[in-house]
Amino acid sequence: MKKITKEIKEMFLAGMRESLNPGDTLHCIVRNVAPSGMSRSIDVYRFRCVNGIIQKEWLSWRIAAVSGESWDNKRECIKVSGCGMDMVHAVVYNLGRVLWPQGFGVRCREGIWSGALPTTKEIAAEAAANGAIFRGRNGDASGWDNDGGYALRAEQI
Repeated sequence: MKKITKEIKEMFLAGMRESLNPGDTLHCIVRNVAPSGMSRSIDVYRFRCVNGIIQKEWLSWRIAAVSGESWDNKRECIKVSGCGMDMVHAVVYNLGRVLWPQGFGVRCREGIWSGALPTTKEIAAEAAANGAIFRGRNGDASGWDNDGGYALRAEQI
């Protein structure tokens, strides 16, 4: 991977913040596992339906650039070192932390806000005070999750 400048990283971050939303699912493929089991090469895609047509978006290079992950030039995927944990989840979790460092709004389940995502902690608190019902991670009803790493879902395919 060529050298990523601060400007390119900021451009990738802005684009990903615009196109990805909390609750989106990223689909990951483990392309290679080192013989020692201490590293994996992971490809990341997002699939979405636009006007009845399924579109595939390759995100691996941009994710590696914005989250500081290593790059596997041979396989053209993110290279993650370590063992003893779900590396697919780790890649997506780290991306969420980079995209939403202050946290994210939890989708409202009931009330006039039904289906909406609060954009700030203050708006979430106001909605909860006015009867909006949220059920976040671990049963949290505040409407805001302080850990942006849980904003995206990872699915291994």
